[in-house]
Amino acid sequence: MDMTSVGDNGLLDTLQHEVALFARRAEQTRLGGVGQVRNSMDRAAYLLLNRLDKEGPMGVKALAASMGIDSSTVTRQVAPLVDTGLVKRTSHPEDGRAVVLQLSPRGQTRLEEVRASRRRLMAELTHDWSPQERESFCTLLTRFNAALSARMSAQGVPAPETRQDS
Repeated sequence: MDMTSVGDNGLLDTLQHEVALFARRAEQTRLGGVGQVRNSMDRAAYLLLNRLDKEGPMGVKALAASMGIDSSTVTRQVAPLVDTGLVKRTSHPEDGRAVVLQLSPRGQTRLEEVRASRRRLMAELTHDWSPQERESFCTLLTRFNAALSARMSAQGVPAPETRQDS
């Protein structure tokens, strides 16, 4: 079935245009937040730190799988986080030969600063929205991201989890 024939093509054109604008603006600003920590953490670092915070210590392969990216990419992205003390490498508690990545106390503090800054930005951007509008937007954006992930999975592309950290 040709999905472009469902509904209003003008509305679908507007939707794809707005999504493209959102992607460009989000990348340009990195939705970095406000205040001193604005734009001070790149997207890859934020997503890795957030995942380690949400899921706890894990190996590179597990982290890569949970994020839907290649292990070599995780290794490359984690290196500067280890160098700056935001992530620590430790031995696996059950297999001392295996390495586990863990959010350091410094990384936890930094992540909380960035989260707070980004929350302030979201509050600023939606200050004139009702709580129901914020909830609806969040629900629809989550649904949209889930649909993108499902499409990627159907095409054999590993898709990261869509809630809060992808």
